[in-house]
Amino acid sequence: MRTVPIQLPETVFSALRKNPEEFVQEMRIAAAVKWYELGEVSQGKAAEIAGLTRAEFINALSRYRVDFMQYTTEELAEEMGNVD
Repeated sequence: MRTVPIQLPETVFSALRKNPEEFVQEMRIAAAVKWYELGEVSQGKAAEIAGLTRAEFINALSRYRVDFMQYTTEELAEEMGNVD
């Protein structure tokens, strides 16, 4: 695993009422959720970015009010057509 240092003003931690470690974890989750929502990463990759299991990531999606299924109408129709 690679460590990437970032600098944040001391005042930002109080915004979410979290200590620095909790704040950084929440940043990882928020970024992963958004990237998943935009279709930039898969659900599995987003869970990895967030440092969560896939089940935990699905729960995070719910907390952020993001649908866990990111299918377009066409993709869903295609998937349903492949069901025997």
